[in-house]
Amino acid sequence: MRRVNPVYPFRRPPELAAGRGSAPVVLVGAGVVGLTLALDLALHGIATIVLDDDDTVSVGSRAICWSKRTLEIYDRLGLGQRLLDKGVTWKVGKVFFGDRLAYEFDLLPEPGHRMPAFVNLQQYYVEEWLVEACEASGRVDLRWKNRVEDLVPREDGVELRVVTPEGDYRLDAAWLLACDGARSRVREALGLPFLGKVFRDRFLIADVVIEGFEMPAERRFWFDPPFHPGQSVLLHKQPDSMWRIDFQLGAEADPEAEKDPQRVGARIRTMLGPEVPFELEWVSVYTFRCRRLERFRHGRILFVGDSAHQVSPFGARGGNGGVQDADNLAWKLAAVLDGRAPERLLDSYEAERIPAADENILHSTRATDFITPRTEAARAYRDAVLLLAKDHAFARRMVNAGRLSTPHSYRRSPLSTPDEADWALGPEPGAPAIDAPLPDGRFLLQHLGGEPVLLVFGAEAPAIEGVRRVVVPAEGLAAERWDAKRGTTYLLRPDQHVAARFRAPDPARIRAALDRLWGRAAPGGIA
Repeated sequence: MRRVNPVYPFRRPPELAAGRGSAPVVLVGAGVVGLTLALDLALHGIATIVLDDDDTVSVGSRAICWSKRTLEIYDRLGLGQRLLDKGVTWKVGKVFFGDRLAYEFDLLPEPGHRMPAFVNLQQYYVEEWLVEACEASGRVDLRWKNRVEDLVPREDGVELRVVTPEGDYRLDAAWLLACDGARSRVREALGLPFLGKVFRDRFLIADVVIEGFEMPAERRFWFDPPFHPGQSVLLHKQPDSMWRIDFQLGAEADPEAEKDPQRVGARIRTMLGPEVPFELEWVSVYTFRCRRLERFRHGRILFVGDSAHQVSPFGARGGNGGVQDADNLAWKLAAVLDGRAPERLLDSYEAERIPAADENILHSTRATDFITPRTEAARAYRDAVLLLAKDHAFARRMVNAGRLSTPHSYRRSPLSTPDEADWALGPEPGAPAIDAPLPDGRFLLQHLGGEPVLLVFGAEAPAIEGVRRVVVPAEGLAAERWDAKRGTTYLLRPDQHVAARFRAPDPARIRAALDRLWGRAAPGGIA
């Protein structure tokens, strides 16, 4: 079985006739992050032009582990059920040392959430569905085989020179969103360096089709397994009888030699056994990178996803982090363009997403150091922890085979209103909303997002201009998870994060929190 990607047609841009054009928003890069951002903007009523130098979706499965928070974002964008229906749902991870189980963990031990801990699904499916949704929106002009060759930043926007198979044209963008990945042409044109580390160790990724291979849908990670001694291996189940296998190769491995199909096949046969038939679908070799730009906003240019930050793949923090960047930025840019918020609101994008990137980089760096110890002492420590983990809970907390992606809480955000009361539980200002089933048969998060929402438990919700009201019972699982009593009130942002919470729905305090949410609270700038 060989996957055949769709090929999207080149359409002659109208600017070729005049030589020049303009647009309020231009995105560079039609990967999963750029398409997610374009779709989110479209749902906010903002039209975009998306430029991509290719004419298809990603080759190979690439990002496959979609976290609960990312699934909730895609549910808000109308794609959540498709990911659930096609993907492989899982929540259990197992860590092995040699040929023995060191320990296992459950990422979502409690019921009552619409979305699972993780869904495994090849990135190319998500991108195909995003392309369909963008085209159906009528607000996304997808331009394949349109390569950004040059750009000149200006105070009021960016001038782009775009190369196509039929000639060049100029495009003036009021806002430019760089979603063009780790090799960002936009970042290169601005000469912006990354801050952080590049690790020397190399890993081989293989997509392997194994018909009839039975194993539970769970994450399996081996340290020093008998089939790959001295190294590490990761195994994930995907749809279509596809399995993702990552083999640690070591720092001295030759990337080109390691991609040879016969060499890869020999590794897989050693792992699965000679009697298991398989077909090799896709192979790549990568090195760990844990780094980011110093700033994500440069005037009218904003960097999103891998163009802004990079992490090693263990922990599924790259793709999920990029989607969560898009989720953070879309409503803010839409509000600025619509005149609902001052331009300084966009400063909160990097004020919130730089700490999120730093959190991902920290976890990713620690995982890399544990998986690929650089000294004999570090290896001895790691192996001792793995030996103790089977019988001792304290050691399990020290095992790091990739701390899996969790959403960042914007607790220090300039948009979050500090609490004025004591709270035992519940999502704090800046935290993502917590899901729960409701008596109407739907889940709480299905009532939130896209615009500010006033969530009130068991009481009449005050009418606040520009805020949609949702009233839910003051008893049940939702009230328990939100530490709610009758009258407890939460103000939710358009991206389903908490902006403020109150023990009683006080209209004046809600309006003040709403002004803060929109970046209107500090006339001299967000503070």
